[in-house]
Amino acid sequence: MKLVALGYGARALALKQALAAVLALGLGTAAAAEVTIAALGDSLTQGYGLAQGEGFVPQLEGWLRAQGEEVRVLNAGVSGDTTAGGLSRVGWTLTPEVDAMIVALGGNDLLRGIDPAASRANLRAILQAAQAAGVEVLLVGLNAPGNYGPDYKAAFDAMYPELAAEFGALHVESFLKGLTDLPDREGAMRDYMQPDGIHPSAAGVTRIVEAMGPAVLELVARAQAQGE
Repeated sequence: MKLVALGYGARALALKQALAAVLALGLGTAAAAEVTIAALGDSLTQGYGLAQGEGFVPQLEGWLRAQGEEVRVLNAGVSGDTTAGGLSRVGWTLTPEVDAMIVALGGNDLLRGIDPAASRANLRAILQAAQAAGVEVLLVGLNAPGNYGPDYKAAFDAMYPELAAEFGALHVESFLKGLTDLPDREGAMRDYMQPDGIHPSAAGVTRIVEAMGPAVLELVARAQAQGE
């Protein structure tokens, strides 16, 4: 009887240990499933003129979580930043916890009339830093107006898709796509922009996030696949 009792106890202990290991593995998997995205950008990313919770980063995180994704979006937007400013910050933005990065820069380069060749070089260096860190990227572009001339517009508009193709990054044509694609552009500017005509309102950000969201979901999927 004693030998039987010991045998049963050993089996029970082994079963408890096995269950504990399975639970620990499950908990570890759940923790590892969270994807951290850094949003590197300017005032459009930072949430200029909006109350806390209304900007691009918190709205995007909320939208992704509503789709069932376990994500955290870090606000690495600085108002007034150019591509050069983004490049100067990318090193400390790409912390070990970051799995993916949204790069939305160039609007202030455009406002200042900076040579698109310089902007392209800065964006390329940012993408190189992300590639070296093993971080997936979504590159978000902008469309230049025609007032700088056709050559400037062609060079500026082309740098985003060409760099995305060069580095195998995801690409969204324009940060403002959710507004510019509306049939009534004048109405969209009136209804979804702040009085400065440059920055979206909270309702405008909601439309921007809804338009960009599918590409960010693909970014999350890429980051998850890389982490497996």
